[in-house]
Amino acid sequence: MQCYKALQPISVFSFDLDDTLYNNQPVIAVAEAAMLQSLLQHAPITQRCDSEFWWQQRRILAKAKPDIRHDIGRWRLLGIEAGLIELGLTSCEAGEIAELAYDAFWQARTTISIAPDVTQLLTELAKQYQLIAITNGNACIKKMGLGDLFAFSLQAGPDGRMKPYPDLFLTAAARLNVKPETILHIGDSHRADVLGALKAGCQAAWLDHYQQPVAVLPHIRLNHLQQLQYFVVTEAI
Repeated sequence: MQCYKALQPISVFSFDLDDTLYNNQPVIAVAEAAMLQSLLQHAPITQRCDSEFWWQQRRILAKAKPDIRHDIGRWRLLGIEAGLIELGLTSCEAGEIAELAYDAFWQARTTISIAPDVTQLLTELAKQYQLIAITNGNACIKKMGLGDLFAFSLQAGPDGRMKPYPDLFLTAAARLNVKPETILHIGDSHRADVLGALKAGCQAAWLDHYQQPVAVLPHIRLNHLQQLQYFVVTEAI
């Protein structure tokens, strides 16, 4: 762990989810496969359409409606619907099948196993601090089995613009009735997590998986999540 700035007293630990508490890449791969399988089942015309096709549909949609990016779930749903219409389905058919395909994606996307050592770390931190989650994604802390440890989870889209906009951090501070500077946000993305937290006046801990150079420093840089054990205060015997 490297410290770049003096830490202020902390009352809240805020966690990003994807690629912070778990490896998100295999989760998304399984979810994409579930989406494609559902599309094939309900719309055989999609047989030759791979994930790249559906990504291009989302890109086209985002060019027309840039703000849709702030809600990645709705963005994906509407992208599926747009792609089905392009393939020749009626708007009604496309809407119904898109809902089924997105549900298949979401069910797989929110089936996430948290490593026991991560759960133990969070359990120890929750005894001394309030824990919250702030994510640009749509993972579900309750489905992960972490619901009892976190006060709440805020998600880009339903709860505000995505990080690095300060919306979600400021909403969290207001809901907890704390000053932003008492929140330490931990995340793997320098742009979303570090810059977002700093813009909102929060403290930032960067989980740097790849040892990247940066221009704007966080308060601390972590090599692995377990370094947060530093903040677990044990009682003297």
